Amino acid sequence: MSALFEELDYQPTPIGALSLRRRRELRLGVDVIEIKLGEHFLMSSLFTESEVELARRSLSLLDATAIDVMVGGLGLGYTAAAVLEDPRVASLTVCEMLEPVIEWHRSGLLPLGPVLTGDKRCRFVHGDFFAMSASDTGFDPRQSRRRFDAILVDIDHSPDELLDQRSASFYQTEGLSRLASHLQPGGVFGLWSNAPPEASFTRRLAEVFADARAIPVTFRNPLQDNLSTQTVYVGRLPSAV
Repeated sequence: MSALFEELDYQPTPIGALSLRRRRELRLGVDVIEIKLGEHFLMSSLFTESEVELARRSLSLLDATAIDVMVGGLGLGYTAAAVLEDPRVASLTVCEMLEPVIEWHRSGLLPLGPVLTGDKRCRFVHGDFFAMSASDTGFDPRQSRRRFDAILVDIDHSPDELLDQRSASFYQTEGLSRLASHLQPGGVFGLWSNAPPEASFTRRLAEVFADARAIPVTFRNPLQDNLSTQTVYVGRLPSAV
């Protein structure tokens, strides 16, 4: 049996102390991998349904047979791995601000690390997703002003609960418009949120995207033996005429 608790790594970062932990959940008989930033839980391997749905729901709106995808926020890698399950994906660029998270995947310390690093379609970029979104040059250091078919984001807890207040402008109409400028015509923006659907953010999303919706993702919480609801927001640009 695994150790009841083990801290796999601990690193200081510009926005707080980052820790990777593995603990044994005795009630369920499973090992749980967790990432914490300060006192915030960034991700747990116990709850991954909505991270996977972020990829599946967003990519399902695309008609293209070869698609280029950007994921903002690497975490434990569940959204990125779900993207790679789609055979239409030609390339996946994953932007992560916290360099230790990238190294955890590259070293194989995280379970999905070999899946992501072993797929030639996948490339990690160390950078500030929100600053790149606000820029003219975009997300790919190798190709300025590159546009993607889908941009998926799983960084903050929700549009109203942020890890760092510097990202606040991203969730406003102007910030969403800047993000949309990095999409191809007909491109899709997907956003993960730990909270139930928020009408105010959905309205802002609809100001930028022709097709905007909030999709509740409900799953059973085995620790509390009840249902939890998170949200996948999706917005799609009009196709080129």
